[in-house]
Amino acid sequence: MAAWLAKRLKPPSLIVVMGTFGEWVILTFSPMGMTSRVLLATLAVFLALPIEAAQLVRIGAAHFPPYTVRPENGADTGLLPQMVEALNQSQSDYQFVLVPTSIPRRFNDFKQGRVDMAIFENPEWGWQDVPHTSVDMGLEDAEVFVAQRQPERQQGYFADLRGKRLALFSGYHYAFAEFNADPKFLAGQYNATLTYSHDSNLLMVLRGRADIALVTRSYLNDYVLRNPEVGPQLLVSDRIDQLYHHYALIRPQAPISSEAFAQLLQTLRDNGQMLKIFQPYQIQLVSTHAH
Repeated sequence: MAAWLAKRLKPPSLIVVMGTFGEWVILTFSPMGMTSRVLLATLAVFLALPIEAAQLVRIGAAHFPPYTVRPENGADTGLLPQMVEALNQSQSDYQFVLVPTSIPRRFNDFKQGRVDMAIFENPEWGWQDVPHTSVDMGLEDAEVFVAQRQPERQQGYFADLRGKRLALFSGYHYAFAEFNADPKFLAGQYNATLTYSHDSNLLMVLRGRADIALVTRSYLNDYVLRNPEVGPQLLVSDRIDQLYHHYALIRPQAPISSEAFAQLLQTLRDNGQMLKIFQPYQIQLVSTHAH
């Protein structure tokens, strides 16, 4: 390295290199005596030192549209990939990556350390016995009831679910069922059909195969935008099954602390990225609070 530089540098020259901790160091080069040899040797040492890499943080990505859409198929779509990109662009201390998982498998992946974080979660969705720290993301969505619009059908239709056929998303925790996600319980107590697709559930309602589907408000807004002819055919409840006040859950051995991640989210709030990502889906930015 030193010989290569000596052939190409004209005296006197300035050499700018990166130091051990990422700082820039200016060295002078002169061909006279020991000075040049010492400086070139120093330069070679600097160039040989490794630059500290960003810490890798693995985020579990389970199918939860519109937040994450079919990550197991390699599809880089949904709001979570957009947020991860914004997080990586806003700083260099951490490199966030997505690890595909599933709604039922995400708990074991978290406990076994395959992922460091679960995002767009709620501590009440089966996480009570899993060690974690939570970060309030300051994002709010909702689960609403959707039925086929009929002339005599009003909001009172959603008041009592007894005797109605429900279309639900498998693995979801619903407030009306006291957050019991067991498929047998839901099928037996609520005459529920469980699928892995909001589209399928809405089509069941439109085709008369189900009476009520429960859908996230953000997804319903997107669905109607993509299928404008469907909007007039649907009756959407004023009743809300539950508000999604989203949290990020971080495992105890994760390379990032809850405080550090909360600060990164605040940065995205301050620079407008959170609003840009979530406002089109009518996901509300709200005040954070302790959990």
